[in-house]
Amino acid sequence: ERNQADVSEAKAGRTDLIFLIRFRHCCLLRNQRCLLAYLYDRLLRIRALRWEYGSVLPNTIQFHMSAEEVEWFNRYKKSLATYMRSVGGEEGLDLTQDIKPPKSLYIEVRCLKDHGEFEIDDGTTILLKKNSQHFLPRWKCEQLIRQGILEHVLS
Repeated sequence: ERNQADVSEAKAGRTDLIFLIRFRHCCLLRNQRCLLAYLYDRLLRIRALRWEYGSVLPNTIQFHMSAEEVEWFNRYKKSLATYMRSVGGEEGLDLTQDIKPPKSLYIEVRCLKDHGEFEIDDGTTILLKKNSQHFLPRWKCEQLIRQGILEHVLS
């Protein structure tokens, strides 16, 4: 507002204000660039959360996000799900499944909290109770490991 007032005075003939006007304008542009860089960095971090935690964010993380960031996360999640359904045949292709190449197809996991029944591809249902250990297909339980329900037991 002060810059606008000084601009109108400079148009009236006070040329000594031109340097002050330019300085303030450059400061505003710098602040705008810094703010945009910060917001873009947050956006990249929120996108990475979808790949790390899956489609459901823990409450501790979601608590620190604004309503607009949660909305953007949900739109990105839906867009990614639509794309994954469109490729890979009838069932689609889960791109978030193997972020790192697996060393073995089956892993031993320990349940950290009660989750209920869990069905694997051969139709077997397993009851995931707290402190129970199971030998499961890696790709089937990787999402639960990221959500903090299961823990990979390293022998």
